[in-house]
Amino acid sequence: MSDDAYFKNKVCVITGAGSGIGRALAENLAKRGAELALSDIDAEGLAETVRRCEQLGAKVKSDRLNVAEREAVLLYADAVKAHFGVVHQVYNNAGIAFHGEVLRSEFKDIERIMDVDFWGVVNGTKAFLPMLIESGDGHVVNVSSLFGLIAVPGQSAYNSAKFAVRGFTESLRQEMLVGKHPVKVTCVHPGGIKTAVARNATYAEGIDGKSAASMFDKKLAIHTPEMAAQTITEGVRKGHGRVLIGWEAKLLDVFVRVTASGYQRIAAAVNRPFLP
Repeated sequence: MSDDAYFKNKVCVITGAGSGIGRALAENLAKRGAELALSDIDAEGLAETVRRCEQLGAKVKSDRLNVAEREAVLLYADAVKAHFGVVHQVYNNAGIAFHGEVLRSEFKDIERIMDVDFWGVVNGTKAFLPMLIESGDGHVVNVSSLFGLIAVPGQSAYNSAKFAVRGFTESLRQEMLVGKHPVKVTCVHPGGIKTAVARNATYAEGIDGKSAASMFDKKLAIHTPEMAAQTITEGVRKGHGRVLIGWEAKLLDVFVRVTASGYQRIAAAVNRPFLP
């Protein structure tokens, strides 16, 4: 079966579709003939994504949605099912970033990251999972991060959320296998992708956010969202349980496996010059 044939006429739900990887996923799937349910908290960015996908010939339902609001996500899932009649694939992609050591971070900063980056994934998965099973050909795609594979200083909140997404998703995959449900599960770990996540991040007091964002954009953001979307959809088509995006994600994954906890001292030394 060709790449396009696998996705043709599939109903695909994408959160965080207003920019970055979410927008690139929407366009990638639109080109393949999928029908799209797109959401984002950024209504303006979402409208632009919808315009692009409709120009590609896709049928699109769009909604402003905060994935951290559980009741809203549950109602949204029902509305998507009512609109399309079926749901085949869910891409829980929406996320935000925060930079700050535990000592400097406020409880509310950590809670906000967990609410969006972890609970947003749980909300989307729980809301749509029965529909995916009912479809007979479902797929859950949860976006973690390179920071769901390796922890670094200054990213304790983000690491917590992304490691949690990884654990949740890997456990879910096993549950679907044990229960023999017709749902595949994929956890995605992007490396340095050229998105606005760093520029839109929040920072603990005393951290120069503009400098940190600039460094990420210039030195770490080395892959396009389109490359990320292509890698994700290829992994989905092949039914992979884990998708690593970028050579750096693959390299650091091996690095952590080889060094075990020893990587932490190395990461601390490498990052010391960049912390307050």
